Amino acid sequence: MTPRTAVVVGGGIGGLTAAGALARQGWQVRLRERQPEIRAVGAGIYLWDNGLFALESIGALAEAVEGAHKAPEMEMRTRSGRTLVRVKINGAGQPRCVTPPRTQLMKALVNAATAAGVEIVTDSPVHAVRPDGDVHLDHGQIESADLVVVADGVHSRLRDSVDLAYTRTRMSQGGARIMIPRSAHYLSAADGHKHLESFHGSRRLLCTPCTPRDLYLAFTCDSDDPGIDGSHIDVAEWTRSFPAFAKVLAATEGVPMIRWDTYEHVRLCSWSRGRVAFIGDAAHAQPPYLGQGGGTAMTNAIALATAVSRPTASLFDALAGWECRTRPGIERTQNTSYRMRLLNRVPDVVRDPLIRLAGLLPSTANSQLAATRIRPNLTTDDEDAK
Repeated sequence: MTPRTAVVVGGGIGGLTAAGALARQGWQVRLRERQPEIRAVGAGIYLWDNGLFALESIGALAEAVEGAHKAPEMEMRTRSGRTLVRVKINGAGQPRCVTPPRTQLMKALVNAATAAGVEIVTDSPVHAVRPDGDVHLDHGQIESADLVVVADGVHSRLRDSVDLAYTRTRMSQGGARIMIPRSAHYLSAADGHKHLESFHGSRRLLCTPCTPRDLYLAFTCDSDDPGIDGSHIDVAEWTRSFPAFAKVLAATEGVPMIRWDTYEHVRLCSWSRGRVAFIGDAAHAQPPYLGQGGGTAMTNAIALATAVSRPTASLFDALAGWECRTRPGIERTQNTSYRMRLLNRVPDVVRDPLIRLAGLLPSTANSQLAATRIRPNLTTDDEDAK
């Protein structure tokens, strides 16, 4: 029997996961990445239970998390360092959260996709896709596939080529990321192992150990904030906002930020059109307040690959069922993260007691951790019937 063919556009987290998952289901998969090489975008990444589940299902988990940090707690603090909310993680019966460097995650995804038989083609921009499965390349070349998966990011040009209606909300806030060498001198012995988050004014600072050697810092602020000076962080500005992190911030002096991203929220009218499906930031971009951009992209990729590989459903019914089952959970995550951006707009004297109160309410924790519990059904129709 001739295997079904799939073209995946985009070599990021979602695209690589989809390619690997489809290949493991027997599809003949070609992944096209417009850059000359597949590379990590960002510094560290939060992998919660849902992301870990997705990695395990494609055989990438062990490599992705090898040597990565597993914190005992996450804390939200005031600018001076007083704890407002504490969440226990990685213990028995607690949510799991591992924070590897993105470079390590990307390498694991590439290796898993290659091992599954995916053909990865770099320096290969796709100019348009069509609902009939045609993929338009350079010099008038057209490639046809039974399924096209588009995972080309928040700035996707391919949404318009299949005439999908969507909303794209560009926010006033964005984030800068930096990776610095980890040191026992930055924080107390106990705090050096935790994930710490603090707000002050319109600024948010996230401090995350990634490995025994690496510390990941994320700076959220308005796009015109004077604390972001070109490609560098203004250490004095951020130290005034977060004096409890003075030693950590001093270590960023002269270190160029890895990148700046203005946060966006994307919502498509439909995740598919004909033989073309959209995943990741191209379909459901969200601000990173829950650390679920990568997790939702990976779980959605697994759900898609499983749905279209069921032998008893047509491709079009499979895509409709995939969206019906998966979209509600991902949109709840998007909306929760989108609402959390409002924390950057509340004065400290109001925000701090609100955060403390919210931390005492089980409903708040449940809404923030809901995405971590998402698990795609990996069985086929035939297996369900047994």
